[in-house]
Amino acid sequence: MTPERLARIKQTLDTRQPDLRVLTDQVHKPRNLSAIIRSCDAFGLANMHVVWPKEGFRAFRKTAGGSYNWVTTHTHPTMNEAVADLKAQGHKLYAAQLSDRAVDFREVDYTVPCTVIMGNEVDGVSSGAAEQADEHIVIPMMGMVESLNVSSACAIILSEAQRQRKLAGMFDQRRLPDDEYNRLLFCWCQPTVKRYCDDRNLPYPPIDPETGELVDGVGWMQEVRKQRANRPRWDGELKVPATDG
Repeated sequence: MTPERLARIKQTLDTRQPDLRVLTDQVHKPRNLSAIIRSCDAFGLANMHVVWPKEGFRAFRKTAGGSYNWVTTHTHPTMNEAVADLKAQGHKLYAAQLSDRAVDFREVDYTVPCTVIMGNEVDGVSSGAAEQADEHIVIPMMGMVESLNVSSACAIILSEAQRQRKLAGMFDQRRLPDDEYNRLLFCWCQPTVKRYCDDRNLPYPPIDPETGELVDGVGWMQEVRKQRANRPRWDGELKVPATDG
């Protein structure tokens, strides 16, 4: 971990907006999902919410590439559950939806806790989610086409959200809670150790926030190996301690 890399990680975390989010409603094209999460990262979002189509998560992770590592993705089985969860957190819901009550996307307030709902490429936002949204927002179109690609529309809306929040000074001080900040600092500084711990259901070891390195990497790994060596295993019908033999 170079000092320059650590400084960039901390600067990014310091400007993350925990209460500005995107919720995708069955967006199914991997390239669109990838572009949306890249926009979330670029405009300072810490979290993205998704209701997956059938092909789901695997395709998304493959195409999102490195950007997947910088935005926490929350999965919901249905839109009703996603909407209920976000409303319980006090979020206003702005659905990108052409309707009789739709307003220009620049007219709503993005400085409050809020989530932008983006619908899928064919049907748009589902009717249930549209009914529960606080506002419907649209990007005014002046050409022959009636709508933009979902990922392009998301980027335009998030740019306005970023503009409003910058004017309100919301990027001038750290807004992530301490526990989330420290978790992300570890995950971003130690991605290999993170994967190792996640695969084995291990708690994350402490890191030095001044260097981004493990406080005692050798000692921690020795302790992990000792615990795994002494962990009981099945041998036929008997559960016996593991040995080196």
